Amino acid sequence: MNLQIPKIELFGCPIHRLNMEQTVAIIDHSIEQRESLQHVVVNAAKLANMQTDAQLRESVVSSDIINADGQAVVWAAKVLGKPLPERVAGIDLMENLVELAYKRQYRIYFFGAKEDIVKKVVKNYSEMYSPEIIAGHRSGYYTKDQELEIAQQIADSKADILFVAITSPKKEIFLSTYKDIINTPFIMGVGGSFDVVSGMTRRAPIWMQKNGLEWFYRVLQEPKRMWKRYLVTNTIFIKMVIKQRLVVSKNKVS
Repeated sequence: MNLQIPKIELFGCPIHRLNMEQTVAIIDHSIEQRESLQHVVVNAAKLANMQTDAQLRESVVSSDIINADGQAVVWAAKVLGKPLPERVAGIDLMENLVELAYKRQYRIYFFGAKEDIVKKVVKNYSEMYSPEIIAGHRSGYYTKDQELEIAQQIADSKADILFVAITSPKKEIFLSTYKDIINTPFIMGVGGSFDVVSGMTRRAPIWMQKNGLEWFYRVLQEPKRMWKRYLVTNTIFIKMVIKQRLVVSKNKVS
């Protein structure tokens, strides 16, 4: 889909200057018109990893809409003189789109996480809204030779919306590789959102979200799995921002 949306570039990654309301409106229009639209969000960790992972970088920048998921990205954009209107968190967007699906009679395919988790997500949304919004679901555990079959299953479901809860870069690479087969109007990677919706993990309090501490809350809940990931990528991201800020300051002086 060829969208003319204002955007900035941050560390080689385009990020669209959209708030939540604008993002939902574009997605709604895309689904209504049966136009293909792929969405991705970026946070500090993903931007850091994109600097050394060419395949991840290509899969992200080729998406139609790229939102700033992390508060750190919004702050970095402001510091570097490229302000964004607001953070559009992936899980908040997903929740808004589930409500939209109910109102507009769209159907959603849920792909990712463990089997018991994705089943709980489907159950929760079915009870909250209606089973009619469910096009299908599948866990995110599979082998390479199953990928084509999974893509075809999603296509056969005739879903209007596909949510993919698989870790990066596996998620982005799968979507980039099979989006033409899947042929779902709207495709979105949702990270760990299924874990939150299912109740397996808790989301950070609002004050932590607003102050860019959601990552720290995740570390507190899963220290063994998360501490190293965030320590490394956050440190890299901070260095990236400082380096770029020095370049900006130098250019102003000269």
